[in-house]
Amino acid sequence: MQTLKLRSFVVSTALVLGSCMVLPSWADETSSDTKALNTQIAQSPMPHEASYDTKDLNEQLVMANLWVQASGEYKALAYQAFNLAKMQLDNYLAHHKGKKRVAVIVDADETILDNSAYESWLIGKNQSYSSKTWGQWMNAAQAKAIPGAVDFLQYAAEKGVGVFYITNRKESGREGTMKNLRELGFPQVTNSHVLLRSTTSNKEPRRLEVEKHYDVALLMGDNLNDFSKDFKTKTLKQTYAAVEKDKHLFGTKFIMLPNPTYGDWEGKVYNNNWGASAAEKDKMRKAHLHAWHPKGE
Repeated sequence: MQTLKLRSFVVSTALVLGSCMVLPSWADETSSDTKALNTQIAQSPMPHEASYDTKDLNEQLVMANLWVQASGEYKALAYQAFNLAKMQLDNYLAHHKGKKRVAVIVDADETILDNSAYESWLIGKNQSYSSKTWGQWMNAAQAKAIPGAVDFLQYAAEKGVGVFYITNRKESGREGTMKNLRELGFPQVTNSHVLLRSTTSNKEPRRLEVEKHYDVALLMGDNLNDFSKDFKTKTLKQTYAAVEKDKHLFGTKFIMLPNPTYGDWEGKVYNNNWGASAAEKDKMRKAHLHAWHPKGE
């Protein structure tokens, strides 16, 4: 998963899009889908810049966080993911003939740790994610465990499986992160098994380091980048193609957890312009929605 830290909602660096959007150099400017989307964005109403701020945009977090915290459906999907992971791990162990030990790799945020309290704290405030407040949240070590996560990883450890936590939390958050994991009962919470971000948010080098010594049975995450370098894409269209290419791995080697609150996908909605204003982000979000229109509307 890309951690919350990757969501640099720094409106002070906003680039005003005006009445039309300028595509980045990597975009397919000849694509009819791209042209249609840009036309829709340009024609959609823009909240007045002076009156629409981050506090307004944060209201859009309400339903997503409410679903995570209040719905039985979210809990059911989490249990479903970890039940499936257990079945797939048992199957892998039953047929494993390699000389290396078996391991599972899990992301932290929104895969085994629930940070919806931090996201909910932003609601009603005219501020977005920041490294300062996120650091305070990590140090507080108050994230809850995702339903089913502790039981599954304890089960894996009891089977002699190595458990590795590959997260894009920075090294500055190691103490709070490890305290949080240990207090929740997660196994193998050691410096060698908790692989935080150092020089890059790309998790591939850390995955490859684990694979030098282990056969990896499963990877679990809430973000496609938690699974493979195949998903290091720049556009939503490229992401869709990568998912189609690897669709046979979902539910077998890749186990996805639901996260409706944030992720790498959001940046692609903004054409990777994280510095867009709150009003611009609102406009781009709504332009990506496929809406039904009653006859005659």
